[in-house]
Amino acid sequence: MNRKNLLDQLAHTHTLAFEDFIDLLAHQDEELQAYAAGLAVKTTQCYYGNKVFSRGLIEFTNICQNNCYYCGIRASNENVQRYRLSDEQILQCAATGYELGFRTFVLQGGEDPYYTDDRICHLVQQLKYKHPDCAITLSIGEKSPESYKRYRQAGAERYLLRHETATPAHYHKLHPPSMSAENRYGCLRTLKALGFQTGAGFMVGSPWQTSEDLARDLIFLHELQPEMVGIGPFIPAAGTPFAQQPAGTLDQTLFLLSLIRLLLPEVLLPATTALGTIDPRGREKGILAGANVVMPNLSPRNVRAKYQLYDNKICTGEEAAECIVCLTKRMKSVGRELAVDRGDNVRYMKMKEEPYCV
Repeated sequence: MNRKNLLDQLAHTHTLAFEDFIDLLAHQDEELQAYAAGLAVKTTQCYYGNKVFSRGLIEFTNICQNNCYYCGIRASNENVQRYRLSDEQILQCAATGYELGFRTFVLQGGEDPYYTDDRICHLVQQLKYKHPDCAITLSIGEKSPESYKRYRQAGAERYLLRHETATPAHYHKLHPPSMSAENRYGCLRTLKALGFQTGAGFMVGSPWQTSEDLARDLIFLHELQPEMVGIGPFIPAAGTPFAQQPAGTLDQTLFLLSLIRLLLPEVLLPATTALGTIDPRGREKGILAGANVVMPNLSPRNVRAKYQLYDNKICTGEEAAECIVCLTKRMKSVGRELAVDRGDNVRYMKMKEEPYCV
């Protein structure tokens, strides 16, 4: 079948065979990428119009007990200046964000043993008490089903946990033996079962990744049906075993953003900081490939540079939430409107009006 026809099929049926995904990924070129992006933008606008949703990101701890081979804040990286925000600092970040108009806060951190379930639940409850009209998203790694249930009961509505790769053998090349691909996939299924708006995702161009691996990622996402998907190019980090590995590419990431939009038309799909790191207009290009979320940083200025998951991460200037005017202009430059409301997945939106299309 003509590869553009495969993309048309994906846009209409939201699924393809494993072999068809491999064919598309193995034969990506500029023309195919542009065609996929055009279909993806139409699909995004069908469900969300021209809105790009903004989330206030609070990176509250860079302490992590894990040793993922690609991650700059891995436990064994002695070059990291560790920090942990107090509850008061976190609440102040949220208060600042609320004044700026944010109605979604993302608490992201390493798997820090200090943050027991009691502490996380107390923090979520404080945030919900002070900002009852806001959505609280957690991104704090692998936990037990009981922990996830407690977070949900405390008021957290969304949870981000990248599956990293849907190929177990590849997963074990990226993580130490103490970590299990099966456990990670199980965590995502538990989150879905508990009613979280769940976010999965993977790195593009990670070491030893193949077209077959990426095709499995797409099949996995189709089976999981997450409400959010976060992908970005692999970028090597100093002090890790992968420090000298080549980075993933902008073009492949953009193509996969488009494929994911066609696969999961209702998904909330960020144009990530990693895209903005490898290309000055990477996030704008991500929006033009089908993304519809940006996540500016609400963390205190003095810790932003310490949350280095990869080298050269942008952490000041227009990436920061204070420059919401700059970000608004950037989105306007590609014909989009920056929205700072809750921005729920359309499956969860209680809308009085009809959706943009049916």
